[in-house]
Amino acid sequence: MAGHTQNEITIAAPVDLVWEMTNDVEKWPQLFSEYASAEILKQEGAKCTFRLTMHPDENGTVWSWVSEREPDRATLTVKARRVETGPFAHMDIHWRYEEVPGGTRMVWTQDFAMKPEAPVDDDWMTDNINKNSKVQMALIRDKVEAAAGRRPEPALTTD
Repeated sequence: MAGHTQNEITIAAPVDLVWEMTNDVEKWPQLFSEYASAEILKQEGAKCTFRLTMHPDENGTVWSWVSEREPDRATLTVKARRVETGPFAHMDIHWRYEEVPGGTRMVWTQDFAMKPEAPVDDDWMTDNINKNSKVQMALIRDKVEAAAGRRPEPALTTD
């Protein structure tokens, strides 16, 4: 068995701005709420190998892994995969951007499988990724639209 997710959002901003902001891996901790840090390990042309570290989870566990990502500006697509797979047997990610009336559609597709010894199964992870992608995409939409001058930056809360 394997997991598959596909989530999308339309951002009221030009494709160039959406592309630039969402493909600046070093700034992902300011764009995504889940990442504490992003460290570029290697850059070969457009291909980037990097380490993502999340904020501690509810149990205090800090998750970190290495991924590689290759954006293709000409086709408005990005292919990525986890190099350090952790609990995943594999994790392949595809981002696609499309100019649409009123802005840019951003689509995230993830294909993966959990290792047999992982603490969760494919169904659980599919549900988790779908829930989290919607949250992260909405945050990204708001920040990119704020940068485009379309709406004010949402206030940060310290709950």
